[in-house]
Amino acid sequence: MDNQQQKTSVALLSIVSNSLLVTLKLITGFFTGSISVLSEAAHSSMDLIASVIAFFAVRISAQRPDAEHPFGHGKVEDISALAEALLILIAAVWIVVEAINKLLHPQALETIDWGLAVMLFSVLANLIVSKLLFIVGKKTDSPALIADAWHLRTDVWTSAGVLAGLSIIWTGQKLWPELNLTWVDPLAAMLVALLILRASLKLTMDATKDLIDTSPPVHEVLWLSRYLESWYPTVRSIHRVRTRKAGASRFIDLHVVVDRAMTVSESHAITEKMTAAVREKLGGADLTVHIEPCDGLCKKSCISGCMLSQDERKQIQATAATPGRK
Repeated sequence: MDNQQQKTSVALLSIVSNSLLVTLKLITGFFTGSISVLSEAAHSSMDLIASVIAFFAVRISAQRPDAEHPFGHGKVEDISALAEALLILIAAVWIVVEAINKLLHPQALETIDWGLAVMLFSVLANLIVSKLLFIVGKKTDSPALIADAWHLRTDVWTSAGVLAGLSIIWTGQKLWPELNLTWVDPLAAMLVALLILRASLKLTMDATKDLIDTSPPVHEVLWLSRYLESWYPTVRSIHRVRTRKAGASRFIDLHVVVDRAMTVSESHAITEKMTAAVREKLGGADLTVHIEPCDGLCKKSCISGCMLSQDERKQIQATAATPGRK
């Protein structure tokens, strides 16, 4: 199974899982009267919408570049991740509103046993599915799948919080029936909302980085710098290095300065080797190399990435200034 098939399969699994959990939580929430369970149903509904968005995003992003999208469709995944972050935020606001209303107008909970069973199932199901989404998302560098994984991982935390709240109420009803613990349920829902809000802010920041063409992770940039420096003395200067990321795709362009006597074929061979190495290391990155001759003019941009010593630079400048010398 190739990367695209894996991405599509886990995205589809997320849709099926969330559909089941939404149904179970809604039924249980209405029967028990638990606002925290209903808030979890709302959260899972947002997860379901996010899973559908992620499913279509990974399919669209896999399409080949075309006349209207010469750089491919990778940013669709970044847009998907941002949309999922906003959905989480909406869910958090809704939960807070409902929890406050429940605190002001408390109601006794019924058939808590069902609520406990459903929330435990939710924790286990989302833990498994989110783990699979994280594995495939990181392997394929898919922002959409990673965002969907965070959706489900927050559902694990929140479901565990609701489970804890219902457990306290259930224990209180069994051991101290006269004790009023109805406030625990909306309080657990509000704690759920805080966790969801935190996840939303993180996802929003991650999604916008690629949308505004932020450079790839630091370790990738460092590797690229060290690799390019290893070309000395064949390459004399590397400058105007620009990198950006769109979904799982990376785009890099740079200027490479070589001996002015080097042939076109030799220069082309260098770009081919660079491209192959970068693509192998950085998951098929699109590398564009602009070759320049080392003519001794030493422009400011060229000096910024020059790998020659001062003596070597002066010697080249003197050679270039001597009539009849190449």
